[in-house]
Amino acid sequence: MLRSPFFYFIILLFLFSCKEKKHLNTNKESIRKEASSLRNKAIENYNKQNFNTSFYQFYKSKKLYETLKDSANIGYILIEMASIQQVNGDYYGSKETVTEALLYVKKKSIYTASINNILGIADKELTLYDDAIFYYKESAKEYIDPIEKLNPLSNIGPVYIQLKKYDKAISLLESLLSKKIVKEKADILSVSRLLDNLGYAYFKKGMDEKGFYLMNKALQTRNKLKDYYGSIESYLHLADYYAKKDIQKSNENALAAYNAATKLNSVDERLEALQILISNDHSAKNSTYVQRYFTLNDSIIKVRNNFKNKFAKIKYDSKKEKDENAKLRLEKAENLLSLQKDKYLRIVFVIVFVFLVILIAILIRYYKNKNRAIEFKTSYNTETRIAKKIHDELANDVFHVIAFAESQPLSKESTKENLLQKLDDIYGRVRGISRENNKIDTGIDFTNRIKEMLSTYNTPERNIIATNIESINWEIIDDIKKITISRILQELMVNMKKHSKANLVLIKFESDQKSILINYTDNGKGSEKTKMVKNGLQNMENRIQAVKGTIDFDTEPDKGFKAKISIPK
Repeated sequence: MLRSPFFYFIILLFLFSCKEKKHLNTNKESIRKEASSLRNKAIENYNKQNFNTSFYQFYKSKKLYETLKDSANIGYILIEMASIQQVNGDYYGSKETVTEALLYVKKKSIYTASINNILGIADKELTLYDDAIFYYKESAKEYIDPIEKLNPLSNIGPVYIQLKKYDKAISLLESLLSKKIVKEKADILSVSRLLDNLGYAYFKKGMDEKGFYLMNKALQTRNKLKDYYGSIESYLHLADYYAKKDIQKSNENALAAYNAATKLNSVDERLEALQILISNDHSAKNSTYVQRYFTLNDSIIKVRNNFKNKFAKIKYDSKKEKDENAKLRLEKAENLLSLQKDKYLRIVFVIVFVFLVILIAILIRYYKNKNRAIEFKTSYNTETRIAKKIHDELANDVFHVIAFAESQPLSKESTKENLLQKLDDIYGRVRGISRENNKIDTGIDFTNRIKEMLSTYNTPERNIIATNIESINWEIIDDIKKITISRILQELMVNMKKHSKANLVLIKFESDQKSILINYTDNGKGSEKTKMVKNGLQNMENRIQAVKGTIDFDTEPDKGFKAKISIPK
């Protein structure tokens, strides 16, 4: 009976796969030894803080354990890889890695407890505080030893403080300190950490005397035990405590935190200390700490980005090697097929190719239509805003000028000068509206145009500082998003000029694999959120939503104004 060539093709592939399986079984023991050796070397390098080498060895070991289907080792390795990513600031990457680890570990185990704790740390650093609390609680549930539960539970206290839920923080930390097992078995450093956070929560709630007593007690214990790393947090809390009471003492504690963090190479704490020193002195003279802050911040961003790029390259190289091996196996199988099979493959290839061409054409058309819709909406909003601005700011003034010209004797020199001054004022505002809404250069001079626009708001009394704008690969960002970013920055500047009376404005650009991040901070007068002027802010929100981004505002009276912007690439 005559059979289809595909039948023989399937038989050949089946025989080939059996041969491969037999070969793998023969070498199973040698693969396990190699995987184990790589894992042990990775652990050794991790302890030596050779994180790049450790990550590479863990990844290679994981790939070998995958061929053995050794779930326990794969789960363990992924957890260690996620820890390395967190050390280097790649919190999104670490979440992705531990999420993969969940597929390989048993539920309700020490592994899932570690995974949830790592997820909690990542979300705390990413300011996803509610998610962080959830994962810390899940981690505590899965630890059996009460002392082991202490670590994730104590992590919840600082998160509650960040959320300004001071009563919850106090209740939690006091309950932990009152536990009998904590008093009997917890080490003194863990207790000092609890006391410091409890004191800080009391201070934030307004109970200054009690808060200071506990924070100071924790600092004395830490210094006595030479817990230099723990003392950094104590100094930072005390610097915050003195910020509105005694600027000199606040600066002393901030400098103590900065010096200790410098010795221990703890960059994030150094940045936090510099932020306090900058905020304590709002004068334009305070350039030393500002420059030191941005130099340090730019340096750590470069280092962390280098680690992220190396990690991505390790994964890419491993995938490329796997793809090349798969290609070689496929070529071996193809050499065993007849010419008839090649003919069928070509037919299938043509069908797939045509399908892909049609699919690509449909996707291109879809995205073009989508972009047109976004452009139309943005254009409509802009036209509406311009019309409102002309009506609100210019129409009444023009009417008054006409009335003035009709009612006053224009032969008088003083009347002429008054009329010319009014007309010049209207002309200046028309130019301002035109400049705010003129065409934006999205080409190679985009960054220069942004800098020029921001520089127009610099004055002898006001300093505008923008960092990291050149570190972003603007060539891959489409024009609509560039225009959106430019307009939002312009509106932030206008809002700052009209309302905040700031003398220092910081704009920091950052980028991850998926988004462009812009952090805006000024030291202006701020306001209550419920009383914020809505027009300019609403325009910003509408623009951001049009490109599927997000914007969050944070402001309080006498505490400046902050905005966090995220735009997908």
